[in-house]
Amino acid sequence: MDLYDSLNPQQCEAVRHFEGPLLILAGAGSGKTRVLTHRIARLIEEEGVNPWNILAITFTNKAAGEMRERVEQMLGSAGSVWVSTFHSTCVRILRRYIDLIGYSTNFTIYDGDDQKTVMKEVCKRLQIDTKVYKERFFLSAISAAKDELTGPEEYALKAQGDFRMQKVAQVYREYQAQLKSNNALDFDDLICKTVELFRSVPEVLESYQERFRFIMVDEYQDTNFAQFQLVSLLASKYRNLCVVGDDDQSIYKFRGADIGNILNFEEYFPDAKVIRLEQNYRSTQSILDAANEVIRHNAGRKEKKLWTANPNGERVKFRQFMSGPDEAEYVAETIAGKTRSGEWNYGDCAVLYRTNAQSRLLEEKLLLSNIPYKIVGGVNFYARKEIKDILAYLKTIANAEDDLAVRRIINVPKRGIGLASVSRVQEYAIAHETSFYEMLKNADKIPGVGRAALKMRGFVELIQTFRSKADFYTIKELIEDVLEVTGYVKELENEGTEEADERIANIDELLNKAAAFDEEFGGDEAPGRDGEDGRPLLDVFLEEVALVADIDSLEENPDHVVLMTLHSAKGLEFPIVFMVGMEDGLFPSYLSISSDDPMEIEEERRLCYVGITRAKKELTLTSARQRMVRGEVHYSKVSRFVEDIPEEMLLKQDDFKVQRSPERPAKAQNQTAYQQAREAFRAKVFVPQQFQVKKAQALDYGVGDRVRHVKFGDGTVEAIVEGGRDYEVTVEFDRVGQKKMFASFAKLVKL
Repeated sequence: MDLYDSLNPQQCEAVRHFEGPLLILAGAGSGKTRVLTHRIARLIEEEGVNPWNILAITFTNKAAGEMRERVEQMLGSAGSVWVSTFHSTCVRILRRYIDLIGYSTNFTIYDGDDQKTVMKEVCKRLQIDTKVYKERFFLSAISAAKDELTGPEEYALKAQGDFRMQKVAQVYREYQAQLKSNNALDFDDLICKTVELFRSVPEVLESYQERFRFIMVDEYQDTNFAQFQLVSLLASKYRNLCVVGDDDQSIYKFRGADIGNILNFEEYFPDAKVIRLEQNYRSTQSILDAANEVIRHNAGRKEKKLWTANPNGERVKFRQFMSGPDEAEYVAETIAGKTRSGEWNYGDCAVLYRTNAQSRLLEEKLLLSNIPYKIVGGVNFYARKEIKDILAYLKTIANAEDDLAVRRIINVPKRGIGLASVSRVQEYAIAHETSFYEMLKNADKIPGVGRAALKMRGFVELIQTFRSKADFYTIKELIEDVLEVTGYVKELENEGTEEADERIANIDELLNKAAAFDEEFGGDEAPGRDGEDGRPLLDVFLEEVALVADIDSLEENPDHVVLMTLHSAKGLEFPIVFMVGMEDGLFPSYLSISSDDPMEIEEERRLCYVGITRAKKELTLTSARQRMVRGEVHYSKVSRFVEDIPEEMLLKQDDFKVQRSPERPAKAQNQTAYQQAREAFRAKVFVPQQFQVKKAQALDYGVGDRVRHVKFGDGTVEAIVEGGRDYEVTVEFDRVGQKKMFASFAKLVKL
């Protein structure tokens, strides 16, 4: 096959370009990897360029491997073409020449855990209170400084007059000194030190300029300042720099990505040729039209408009619901109905959301509908560390016999109780055949525990205090009290990192779950804080969570619905896409809306564009009029990004013949505009199927019988407890061990 047979005219033009700077603006799904690999092949085959003189830089090892594999398929061998990531490229250079700037060539590369260890030592040496300034806060600030090629001394000059920055400058200087003493580099140093090497030793730079006469950079919109400087230095002699990217898909500002690198490319290289790849091979025209309408509202972008030879397809659907649970139930029911009818497979579907915390409702509804799913780029909601920590507190309050829960939180947040002391108490508990918690009460009598005994006593008193409140607090109030007294959220806030913010959002979502549970069981008026069967509500809550959360042992099903954040979805594609939570305040976020920097909203809009262009055949946007935030009901407008799409391009709820609530009153003719708006807001746009547990008169199996479960397989019934609303059945399964479940959910079949 001819090299150009599979290329469109614009792709051919990009591949045929030989010398001089080249900017390829590659829209979503426009075949940019194909262009890069064909360009490498043409340089070697037709222009006679030595493979040794070609450098192709990508962002991930996977992308580098795929590119090298494609080149080898075309040429038979990629030869000595250097295809690697930014960091791998820098490591290879530094291994040869870093001794010229004061390091040994056998330097160590520190990963995240190594960095934390060094930072702990630095904070201890500088007598910094890590309860006020977390190690992660310093590491994040230092990483941001290195992205800008700002060293410790320059940072200290910028920090004058700012106490917090001065503290960072002090730590930064000591941290770098410790790395130098250890002959070690962190990942940010790999690029910084390479730039420093090139600037300090011109002979080394010149040797690599001669080596890499043709340079190609993929995903250029995601480069930061340090990476831009590195590439600019390498390309400054021959200027044969080809960068490929899409400014409309620049969504990693929080990681240091600078969209200015691609927007201002023609300022840095005035003679650059610009080629736009606008033909999309992925989506229907209806989906692309919606994407084009959303992104055109951004001011800071290069003009381009996606089109396709694919069919127009269905219009983009938009549905608005009264609440978050209604929205999640609609997604689950739609997927269930379409898969039952054979129109879709589970693996065709992806549900995208702005924050990981949004997955909780979706997970619960998918589980209730028996729909297999997988979370990409995250972990299941109830398996996240912060959620397991808070639930461990609740389990300890409800049942201190749970040694696993007690041991998990005895030093969370840190109380100065070491692992050696914990192990000593555990050994004594086992020897005396008592619980770990009971032994904590007598820790002062255990040899070898020492001063930790006093801290253990404080922990026991803390749990006893929580336990005394549990009879009078709602579940939400109890969780809030745990968070307040232990300082769990305060500690996360002190970290000041994106990861910490994500964890706080997950905790807020757990509060939403608790508030919904409290409402179900009577809110603040629930008498005696007991459930219908007389058990404490805390036990009922933990049991309900356990039934939803116990999914780790389910068989991996290759045909599953994918749940992921919009950031994680970049570079992927799916036939069917749901984008949920399309509300102002959630997407775009409150922070971006309230920011004085218009670039914040533009970044969010680019993220929306990325989400829309993941869909190949069908796209549904959904929003909720009201949503729980930290256990409180918040009301939201439809996202401005939905409003960006013209009415004629959307298939809105009226086109669906939406089932209206039968009790909705007719609108009075004499209502004021305010009353009409209020009434419209109260009306349910979507009436979900009401799920009700129907308790059986009797079960057709008993203790000792063999039964079969659709997921867990065969097992033996060990116990049956009759509750107010349902039977609780305990089964010892042959394959996955013991499980407790409600009979109406389990649908066990007697063998």
